[in-house]
Amino acid sequence: MSIEQSISSLFLLREVHVSVRLPLHYNDAGIYPLLLINDGQDFERLNLNTILTDLQKEGIIDPVIVVGIHAGADRLQEYGTAYKPDYANRGSKAGNTTDFILKELLPFLEKHYAFDNADISYAGFSLGGLMALDIAWNHDAIFSKTGIFSGALWWRQKALDAGYRDADRIMHEQIRNFPIKPSLKFWFQTGTNDETDDRDQDGIIDSIQDTLECIAELEYKGYKWGTDIAYCEIAGGEHNPETWSVAMPEFLKWAFGKNK
Repeated sequence: MSIEQSISSLFLLREVHVSVRLPLHYNDAGIYPLLLINDGQDFERLNLNTILTDLQKEGIIDPVIVVGIHAGADRLQEYGTAYKPDYANRGSKAGNTTDFILKELLPFLEKHYAFDNADISYAGFSLGGLMALDIAWNHDAIFSKTGIFSGALWWRQKALDAGYRDADRIMHEQIRNFPIKPSLKFWFQTGTNDETDDRDQDGIIDSIQDTLECIAELEYKGYKWGTDIAYCEIAGGEHNPETWSVAMPEFLKWAFGKNK
């Protein structure tokens, strides 16, 4: 079942549209895992309804409630890292988005749907993937898993022509400097054609390098590849919903698979 709803947000000062996808045979008396996804306006291009239906009909994943949060016109300010904006002051409202998710969206969903408070995941694409990781990392008491599709992990506090070093990547810095979150698990995806930029000319595009080096920061903290961290690289994959649609079943099986 698909439900379209709007929430009037005091934090974002706008109506936030959300797309709710209830599992097959949804029952108010049940308790289901909950998945939040940024950029819910792309659900159709992601072919998400069909993917969810097929995986559930085939018994591959557990029934799950999926909520897509539609981005607003000010997406470049509302998505980012609440920890700090980037060098161009983008992401200046990421803290407002965090407040919306925690103080408005989740209470709203709790009033209307039966989900398991101990099994909430958060995913996103590109800048929305960075936002999902940032919120999950800083609120691990609420979120158990996070999925980052082609994440904007280049997010940096210095421009490339202003003395940039890899240590200036903001999400990497948070992971490096903040305490480990032992209950949190991570799933990352990239495509080999996500972009063409290669700032250090090492033959590896920046999106893959930034993702793998973010994973390395997690490993330095003690997380284990294959146990706490999963990585999916799509050969020929591009920075678009069509590629993310190809990766989506793998993420859903990792997060909600019956044999996970």
